Amino acid sequence: MRELPALPTFAELVAPEEWRVIDCMSDVHLRPDDLPTFEAWQQAMASSTADALFILGDLFEVWVGDDALDPAVGDGSPIGQFELRCAQVIRAARCPVYFMHGNRDFLLGATGRKAAGMQLLHDPTVLMFAGQRWLLSHGDALCLDDVAYQKFRLQVQNPAWQQASLQHPLAVRRQMARQIRQASEQRKDQGLGYADVDPDAVRAWLQASRSQTLIHGHTHLPADHALGDGLHRIVMSDWEAQAQPPRLEILRLSTSAPPQRVGVPRAA
Repeated sequence: MRELPALPTFAELVAPEEWRVIDCMSDVHLRPDDLPTFEAWQQAMASSTADALFILGDLFEVWVGDDALDPAVGDGSPIGQFELRCAQVIRAARCPVYFMHGNRDFLLGATGRKAAGMQLLHDPTVLMFAGQRWLLSHGDALCLDDVAYQKFRLQVQNPAWQQASLQHPLAVRRQMARQIRQASEQRKDQGLGYADVDPDAVRAWLQASRSQTLIHGHTHLPADHALGDGLHRIVMSDWEAQAQPPRLEILRLSTSAPPQRVGVPRAA
């Protein structure tokens, strides 16, 4: 067995006693050239009757910086208007919205969260709800076989690197975002998926956090895994309205039923 990285710090969130339903989503990858996915997500946000919404990373295809929301700083582009529209959708939600950074929206800062009315979730966080300890993560930190990505992740998680990146003009950051998008499309065209999580690391996280179930996204490999010894791993789906069949899914946690995958209909 190879040596695993040091365990992370596990934050804890105790759900209020009155909560009965929590809706979770990840990897929505919102972008202005995919309006069907945006519209399905907008409808899901507006119609949710959950007591809380948890977004576990990669809500946006790429977030270039909170200044894109500021008309005085932004470039007035349609993309900036789209980002502002997304923030308004979140702010209009009927319940608290919790946000965890992914590998595409790690530059979403305090100003952006305030504009959207979101509360920050540490990655990973133990959610105490419905008599269980649920371990929540975006999941990318567990993909240990992708060595090149783990080096990249260490770089972009560095606050100094983030501050240096935000010094670039907004137009330059948008160009960088387009390059990231193009690289992602090329990866899809070549049939290259994401590396899966390391099973030993998953068990180590669950045992160290005293949790029964890990819930994560990132890999775009939705499935429910029994890990033995009463441990489980639930992988959420990414979103793409124009896929065949469409991938639009919420994971629902409830005090009265096991976790459910709830399909979100495409907007009419």
